[in-house]
This record gives sequence, C-alpha cells and structure tokens, in this order.
Amino acid sequence: MPGRGGEASDRDEGRRARTNVTLEDVARVAGVHYSTVSRALDPTKVWRVNVSTRKHVQAVARRMGYHPDLVASGLKRGRTNTIAVIVGDLGNPRLAPVLRGIANRLEAAGLMSLIGETQDDSGRLQRILNHLLGRRVDGMIMTAARLRDGATLRRIRRQGMPLVLAVQDVPGIRLPACTNDDLLGGVLAAQHLLSLGHRRLAQLRGPTDNYSCFQRAQGFSRTIAAAGAVEVVVRSIATTGSHEEGELMMSKLLDGKGIRPTGIFAHHDLVAFGALTAAEQRGLICPRDLSMVGYHDLPHVERVVPPLTSIRQPREELGRIAADLLVKMIESPEHPPAARKLAPTLVVRKSTGPPPAIR
Repeated sequence: MPGRGGEASDRDEGRRARTNVTLEDVARVAGVHYSTVSRALDPTKVWRVNVSTRKHVQAVARRMGYHPDLVASGLKRGRTNTIAVIVGDLGNPRLAPVLRGIANRLEAAGLMSLIGETQDDSGRLQRILNHLLGRRVDGMIMTAARLRDGATLRRIRRQGMPLVLAVQDVPGIRLPACTNDDLLGGVLAAQHLLSLGHRRLAQLRGPTDNYSCFQRAQGFSRTIAAAGAVEVVVRSIATTGSHEEGELMMSKLLDGKGIRPTGIFAHHDLVAFGALTAAEQRGLICPRDLSMVGYHDLPHVERVVPPLTSIRQPREELGRIAADLLVKMIESPEHPPAARKLAPTLVVRKSTGPPPAIR
C-alpha cells in the first residue's frame, strides 16, 4: 500500500540521517591523521594541536555534522562525562549565576551536568545520591548541604566519588569546598550599621543547620559585642528565606515589649523585604526610623523603595571555581585541591542611614 511504503521510506531516511560521522571520516576529508583529529576535537587535548590545523579540523567536523560518541568515549575511559549538580531549591534566584558558572566550566572540560533538587529534604537527598551513584556520574557538586547531612557526605567520600561542596560548607568532613566568606559578610553588615551610629541592632537569622547562616550570625554578633553595642536577640528564624518569614519575624520584634533596634541585618534580601513591609504597616519609615541591610544582593534590589543596602557575593565566579575544583579532583585524584573562600562586598544604598537619635 502507498501509505505503508511511504512510512517505510521515512524510516529508511531517518536511519540514514542518524548515521554517525566518525573520526576516521573527518580525518579522511581533512587530510590529516586520525590521532590529530582526535586531539583537535578533545577539549582536554586540543592544546597539543597547532592553531591552524585545529581550526581546519574543527571546521571540517562542523561541516560534516560530526558529534562525538560520548558513550563509546566514556566506556573507553571508564567515565560517563556527566557531573551531578545537587541544589536545594531551583526556584532560588541566587542559584542561577552559580549554576551558570558551573555549566560553563564543565562544558569547557567536555562534561555535561545533571541537576538534582533536594527541596531541602534529607530523605530526598539520600534518594537522589543513590540514583546518581547508580548512573555512575564522574563527580558531584553539592550546593544544598546542611550540617545534618554530614554522615551522608562522609559515606559518599568513603566510596571514592569526587565531591565538591559549593555555597554551603559542612565543616569536619574533609571535602574540598568553594564558599563565600559568610563570617566576613556578617562583619561587614555590623560594621556598616555601627559606622552610621547605630547602637541597638538585631539580625533576622536563617536556619541554624545552614552553616552559611551560622557564620553570618557569628560575624554580626561578635562585631557588635566588640564595639560594646547592644544586640536585640530575635528568637525565631527564617527556614526558607521568604518575604512572609521576614514580615512575621519583624512583626514579633516590633510588637514585643523589649527595646526596639534601629539597625537590622536580614540574612536574606527577601527576608529584608518582608521586614520592611511589617515596619511600614506600623508607620515606620526606612531609613528615617530604622536601617535595613540584606544579604545576597539579588537582582533588582536597587529598584525597591528604598533601594536595599545588601551584601554581594561573587556567585558566578563561585560556580566556576567549584567546577574547576571538581575537574582537578577527577584528573588528579591523588592531589585533592584546596578549599576556596570568596570575599563578599558591601553595596550601600538608601535603606541605611543614621539612627533617629543622632540625625
């Protein structure tokens, strides 16, 4: 029947279209040896081919539609050329630049990333790790580690899987990590408010099993104590870093019977926004009545009213360095790379000013 014949013809055409162009094919058309083509198209060996030959081979490969057989290459090298990147919340806006930095560095090394989301659930983390180990990924980068996950991370390390911690560190497990200097971030926030004359300060903290938040809290509290100023302790914490949590925490702080702080440090910009909402509902104007410092310097924080003073982190650079640490672990497992800690910076905007008493 004509219809069936047409379908068979389409299948034949599809099979022809899927015929792989091999390295030998590229070598024959380019007029060079097979080994030259292999090196010119391998990101880890391309430096061994002179520039003109490399460009010629790559141009021929593109024209012929060559695509490397990653499965065959992986079997030959004992690798899958895939890296697992484990995050806590894909909806978190501060993670996008980190993931971009990771992806760009891995791509340059001929590696592809697989994303797993834990939703900050330790049980889900266990399932994701077991699944990824079954897929025989070549390494892992984890941005979602909490202090409670120490035993799980030690298990992965003992199994010999190359693993780098990014953004979040878990001390005491001897894994390479690329993180922000969050202790310094807390210090910068406190120093800025103190320099403006604030003597009664408070912080709206993040979760206690998040080592980054723990470090921010330590840096802030120690700096205030060293200056002889007063820290108004807020008992509640923000578990997710949301606007709603900031509004609730600030409401409790302002409605309480204790002394009212004039300088506030929020561990997340979204918490700072919620806190400002609660302050406005009570007739307080920022920075006339109170000053607010956020953390992360999220996109568009300069567009809110008032523009938010915040602690900025080099997020894309952090992702790139974390991926670079992992590539080095894979290529030289006997020489584990040193941990890296990147310094944050204070970005001053209009949400901070002198306290009412000295204005």
